[in-house]
Amino acid sequence: MKLEPWSPRAWGEVLAERAAERPAAEAFVCLEARLNWRALWQRAQARAGALAALGIGPGDRVALCLPNGAAWIELFYGASLLGAVTVPFNTRWKDTEIDYALRQADIVALIGVERFLSQDFAGMFGRLDRAGLPKLRHVLLDPDRVLGPPLAPRAIDPSRTGLIQYTSGTTAQPKGVMLSQDAMLRNAANVAHRLGARAEDRYYSARPFYHVAGTTLSILVALASGCTLLTAPVFEAEAALETMAREACTLTSGNDTLFLAMMNHPRFAEYRLSLRGGWAAAGPEVMRQIHHRMGMRDLCFAYGLSEAAPNVVLSAHDDPLADRIAGLARPHPGIELRIVAGEIRVRGWNLMQGYWAKPAETRAAFDEEGFLRTGDLGALDAQGRLRFIGRAKDVFRVGGENVAPAEIEEVLHRHPAVKQAQVVGVPDARLGEVAAAYVVANPGHAVTADDLIAHCRAACANFRVPRYLRLVEGFEGIGMTGSAKVQKTKLRAQALVDFGLRDKG
Repeated sequence: MKLEPWSPRAWGEVLAERAAERPAAEAFVCLEARLNWRALWQRAQARAGALAALGIGPGDRVALCLPNGAAWIELFYGASLLGAVTVPFNTRWKDTEIDYALRQADIVALIGVERFLSQDFAGMFGRLDRAGLPKLRHVLLDPDRVLGPPLAPRAIDPSRTGLIQYTSGTTAQPKGVMLSQDAMLRNAANVAHRLGARAEDRYYSARPFYHVAGTTLSILVALASGCTLLTAPVFEAEAALETMAREACTLTSGNDTLFLAMMNHPRFAEYRLSLRGGWAAAGPEVMRQIHHRMGMRDLCFAYGLSEAAPNVVLSAHDDPLADRIAGLARPHPGIELRIVAGEIRVRGWNLMQGYWAKPAETRAAFDEEGFLRTGDLGALDAQGRLRFIGRAKDVFRVGGENVAPAEIEEVLHRHPAVKQAQVVGVPDARLGEVAAAYVVANPGHAVTADDLIAHCRAACANFRVPRYLRLVEGFEGIGMTGSAKVQKTKLRAQALVDFGLRDKG
């Protein structure tokens, strides 16, 4: 797609164009289906026809509580053809979270499945107080039946909201980020350009579609570039490796958790990968490993957040390798960055339209000059490139020194026995706070907590050395966000118990 000057376009318009230009080329591959661009366009029209028959129209909110698959992408595009708004529901949500989002977003139709993994959605949806949800007209638990006569194409204003993305934080009341079709597609087109994505590429992404890394950075990157998107309902390291090898995938993406799980799988070396590039949100040590061990010579570093549709900076695939591994990246054209007291602030075409039905929170998210307050820490170099440091809310102070967990996690990831490391700040009577680390070890490595603390002591300043360190099997019991990130607040609460500490105050 042409980037400059940018011409706003609706998703359906581009999907129709892909179907006309490359009808027989594969567009989407999942466990249950292979769809070429013509079939994907036709299925989207049939989904739109079914939604229209239910009385759904422009601006109506349609919730999708589905795993990654053909139904998700078809309904996503189908809703967009009507000018309706997709509201992704996290498939890990429980009753109270589902009830909150249904009420807060005034959902008109909820399309889900009866059961997914251990989640009994039929039971959850059956317990809903429908009398307290007057806007909710339809609860449909068989997405295969949401098909109708194809809807004739209609003009859609791309500046209208296309998605409401609930933030994956740990607050009791998450906020619904409103993103326009135009902002998401323009973001995806710029990302595709920086990745060097081409129509012949095969892009594997297990990022859940209920996250903007699944919608903008997976579904719409494939739409913008014309490449094939491959996915799975859940991420499993060996299944991902097997799919990428069998399907000769050339691009992939994810955060450090996903890449570490694949690279540290005992059968990793058995899979012959054809990867050329993609993006990762990871520290330098993990970036180096991804590049060297997975053969991703065009690997790019990515930083963003839901409120920015979501990508803010991305390396170009032909930037110097050392810069890409170090995480130095420029913003996309038309996006401005500013550092205020260490905080990254962003202004530009990619920003959200606001938080749904939360005007006070929307106002508080922006400064007086229209820059989004990200709550993240970073620094700009002389060339205007951003170096992401960490989430401001995760930073803790040790004897007056600011410590970002990522700094210590980076050191731990250099140890050959470490599969995954997570660090939080915990109370200390003398220093205020100190570091506590949880580490998942690689199979076959005999390592102790003392060994890893000694490793840190040799590699970083004393105030960054973990006071406490525990080896664990994994983080699922502690809590993961929908984007496969460890929830630091839950980890910190667990640390207080594990190490016999009391919270300050």
